[in-house]
Amino acid sequence: MNNSTRRQFLSQSLALTAAPWVSKLPAAPSKTLSLACIGVGGHGNGYNMPSFMRENDCRVVAVCDVYKPRWEQALAKVNEKYGDKDCQGYGDFREVLARKDIDAVVISTPDHWHVPISMAALETGKDVFCEKPTLTIAEGRKLEEAVKKHGAVFQAGLEDRSITAYHLLCEAVRNGKIGQLGHIDVELPVHSKVYIEEKQKPPTGLDWNMWLGPAPWAEYSPQRFDWMGWRMMRDYSGGILTDWGAHIVDTAQVGNFAELSGPVSIEGKGEIPEGVMNTAKQTFDITYTYGNGVTMRVKSGGVRLHFQGSEGWCGNKGWRGAPEAHDKTIFKADYTQNKMWPRPVGEHRNFLDSVKSRQRTTYTAEDLHRLSTTLHLGAIAMELGRKLDWNPDTEAFTNDCEANRLRSREARDWAAGA
Repeated sequence: MNNSTRRQFLSQSLALTAAPWVSKLPAAPSKTLSLACIGVGGHGNGYNMPSFMRENDCRVVAVCDVYKPRWEQALAKVNEKYGDKDCQGYGDFREVLARKDIDAVVISTPDHWHVPISMAALETGKDVFCEKPTLTIAEGRKLEEAVKKHGAVFQAGLEDRSITAYHLLCEAVRNGKIGQLGHIDVELPVHSKVYIEEKQKPPTGLDWNMWLGPAPWAEYSPQRFDWMGWRMMRDYSGGILTDWGAHIVDTAQVGNFAELSGPVSIEGKGEIPEGVMNTAKQTFDITYTYGNGVTMRVKSGGVRLHFQGSEGWCGNKGWRGAPEAHDKTIFKADYTQNKMWPRPVGEHRNFLDSVKSRQRTTYTAEDLHRLSTTLHLGAIAMELGRKLDWNPDTEAFTNDCEANRLRSREARDWAAGA
């Protein structure tokens, strides 16, 4: 691609993609929004719920978790914050969704429950703030279609688009400050091994059948219930690839103008150690190729993002690491024609503004689906052990029935028990 063609490409891409990222939210009305927090474990009780409670135009009126000690702890925190006992605690999210006085739900459950609860909430007319990622490719598209059908506001709990370092990197790359982008390197940390342990009786107050939900039946064990364990099991999550990968790969794809499309071919390999409960790959090395010729390598080892262009490079190391480049002055330019997302507005504030204005959030269901799809493609390529060709428009593998079957999974009838 010569310089003239590259400039045309950038100009056209900016015109097509810059507008949706601009924050044009009107002044919010005075109504206090009623929120329900579903899933109040570590991230729900420690991050999402407190973040919303810091805002003055919303109020947490319900907390819900399948483990009673957790919702009791969250309930006490809410009541202490507001100085009353108006908040209610639940063990079944269906009771929460039945309440007509709740405007929106905040979902911080394990990954396998993200889409099912979101879909149920949408059916009851509620707006949704939900953690990333999806569990399968197919359910992500169904979620996006449901959001559109109900005219709902959806925000994925992914903070990267509100972090200055990632914003600066993407603006520089998208505006051609490293020349023509050719390759992206992404490094993700290695998760702890989940060693095999004997099955135990679930602790008092835990509805184990509901925790499993749509996932296959499995006997309780402490590590399966703990996020350090379920995160590495394919029945509930996609491992570090879909966890940390959701953060770093999102920025990588935004920099490549690929956040609403995806790769066209994928190949990779990964390993699971012996003697562990892990079913998601412990270590991995995946190469993605995009329609514009850009390649992206995602491998385990650390936390790093590196954009390599024809005229320079930029990137960072570590979570929220300071932007680095061949020339740091590229981060000082005012890229007024490519404001990709509101900054420094966080995802929680942005969600509340969008609920009131009915405008686009920073990170929609479509964004979540496209990003999660890219990560799921890597997992499928490793599972099958061969290069796969993918069509981002039809969202199907080319001439590969086996791979296409892996886009979805059969859900267990959890309401009927084991």
